[in-house]
Amino acid sequence: MISHDREVIEMAFPTHRGRRTRETESLRRMVREVSLSPDDLILPLFVVPGEGVKEEIAALPGVYHWSVDLVHDPVREAWSLGVPAVIVFGLPESKDPRGSEAYAPDGTVQRAVAAIKEACPEVVVITDVCLCQYTDHGHCGVVEGGRILNDPSLELLARTALSHVKAGADMVAPSDMMDGRVGAIRELLDEAGYAHVPIMSYAAKYASAFYGPFREAAHSAPQFGDRRSYQMDPANAREAMREIQLDVEEGADVVMVKPALPYLDIIRAARERFDLPLAAYNVSGEYAMIKAAAQRGWLDERAVALEALLSIKRAGADMIITYFALDAARWL
Repeated sequence: MISHDREVIEMAFPTHRGRRTRETESLRRMVREVSLSPDDLILPLFVVPGEGVKEEIAALPGVYHWSVDLVHDPVREAWSLGVPAVIVFGLPESKDPRGSEAYAPDGTVQRAVAAIKEACPEVVVITDVCLCQYTDHGHCGVVEGGRILNDPSLELLARTALSHVKAGADMVAPSDMMDGRVGAIRELLDEAGYAHVPIMSYAAKYASAFYGPFREAAHSAPQFGDRRSYQMDPANAREAMREIQLDVEEGADVVMVKPALPYLDIIRAARERFDLPLAAYNVSGEYAMIKAAAQRGWLDERAVALEALLSIKRAGADMIITYFALDAARWL
């Protein structure tokens, strides 16, 4: 009842009051619909040539380039914090038009995978399968006459995936967005006796402006044009469902949406339509924005990072690739 000078207003409260189950932290925990744990996280690693290298990446504070001889350090830390998996990105000694170091048996990724599995055999090692870091033109496939050719790229991508698996990778993750690459990889792995190795497909990968810091980290910016002829138009949602469906039909075991935060609607739509495990990539630009704002005192880094990761999980992702993996595991 609210009393005013001239009248008394009777207010009938509803039977249900939402605040009743928000009164204490213990009550809030009991009714929480979605939870986030280290089990949900995958740590990205950038491995470079050389020895004794641990070099912070300017655009990604707290993220480092690691040489093969030191890469076991963040892997062991991740495992000790409960993070079950890492995804490895490699930089080559040199680049050429066909990205030959991507599928070289003694390439950076191949040596890093072997070192990681020796140091921490329990951790799930996923490898990024692409050519952009290895080609002198910076595109994810074969280039002829200024055009990125789809079908000639498939053999090189499949060879790259096979070389990673031979080195000990537990899962391969093609990120190139060439049509048919999941099928090509699945066929070659099966023929080589690796039918048990799963494929995590970057199934709905958008031509996003949020990749800038990653391209600095991976030295993978294209030398001409852009990647809009093979990565998805940010305006399209229905097309994402078609792309995911095609990868499922080709044999993908896990499908991914990338980026995550600007595409929560795509994650939700994928979760509602597909039963496969769903990954989301909390990409470099999303991480860098939070880091930059926190460094200026504009945001609480821990609170905002965990809220962002929780939103990705709430949208439907089963696993999240994130540069916050180590910090988030500590906070959780």
